[in-house]
Amino acid sequence: MIELTRLNNDKFILNALYIEQIQAFPDTTISLTNGKKIVVQEKECEVLEKANLFYQNIGLTSLNVKSIQQSEEG
Repeated sequence: MIELTRLNNDKFILNALYIEQIQAFPDTTISLTNGKKIVVQEKECEVLEKANLFYQNIGLTSLNVKSIQQSEEG
């Protein structure tokens, strides 16, 4: 679970397992596997970092965000 902030400053907890896509439109929009969309204050990379840490904590991945970003850059 990751803590995020809606545009109206309300904090909430999201089960990161349901994240399908993260985009910036310019606000960060998270698309969930059930079709819902959530707009948050955090930047795209912050959501990715939080989700990746959650995945590591539950043993789904051992990759870190820096490795992912470096491989995308070149």
